[in-house]
Amino acid sequence: MANAIDQTRRMLSLVTYLRERPGARVTDVARAFGVTEAELIGDLNVLPLCGTSFRGGDLLDIDTDGERIWWHNVDDVAQPLRLAADEATALLVAARAVANLPGLRDSDRQALLRATAKLETAAGEVAAASSQLSVTFESEGSVFADVDRAIVERRRLWIRYYSPARDALTEREVDPIRLFAVGHTYFEGWCRLSEDRRTFRLDRVAEIKLLDEPSDPPRVEPRDLSLGLVQPAGDDPEVVIEVGPGGRWVAEYYPYDSADELPDGGLRISLRTPDPGSLRRLALRLGRDGRIVSPADLADRAREAAVLALAAYGE
Repeated sequence: MANAIDQTRRMLSLVTYLRERPGARVTDVARAFGVTEAELIGDLNVLPLCGTSFRGGDLLDIDTDGERIWWHNVDDVAQPLRLAADEATALLVAARAVANLPGLRDSDRQALLRATAKLETAAGEVAAASSQLSVTFESEGSVFADVDRAIVERRRLWIRYYSPARDALTEREVDPIRLFAVGHTYFEGWCRLSEDRRTFRLDRVAEIKLLDEPSDPPRVEPRDLSLGLVQPAGDDPEVVIEVGPGGRWVAEYYPYDSADELPDGGLRISLRTPDPGSLRRLALRLGRDGRIVSPADLADRAREAAVLALAAYGE
């Protein structure tokens, strides 16, 4: 079962593996690391964003034609690393913050502390300056740690989860499968409430608890996320919503096909959903900050619901 920390370990090992095997076959590398070819391609899409400088220099020039993998600047990246003062400070602050993350595996924490100590020695006076800075993780970081711990220890989770489509909190028990990031950070798990695989966004988890009950999700094939998290069916109805500046949050909470800027600072959002009727609640929440443009029948139903709601307040 893959999670974000396992992916980081795998990508670090992947750098060494590819350095020693120029032109390695995608199928062979995926088999060696025990991942699908789609997961490997996902790693390869991230590696060119990594390098030896925070300023964007010395990035890994790695690409693939789908069959073989090529690393074009092995010798350049292999040069001894030299950190500027701000780079060393950023690394030290980040390392100390992660080392204090709740739920981090002890072996990972100890390895990180050893690496931090070496970096402090090399950084000299910069290390003393960095000790005056600190970073604390908000609730999403705590949720990440609990989910990661549940995956490692094979324990079930209890969560209170916010669903924007229903504008409601639900309580459910979940057998976590993996952590991943596609724009936001998510975890995938087998939901015992719906008895099906579900994806949960970490910043929508209102409360989380590790249970003593063992996690036992059914064996399922990992979803191919190369085309994005949400992949609507071609025949799903399209809905167009216009929101004002106060409704721009909709683009953060709902997956969409496009979001075009409007002159007043709002957005014209186009999205697909198998259940357009579920967006009537969204229209009511938006009030003056938004409206459904199409389809026309959904816009009419949303207006009728708003009229009935106002009438209820009048009574």
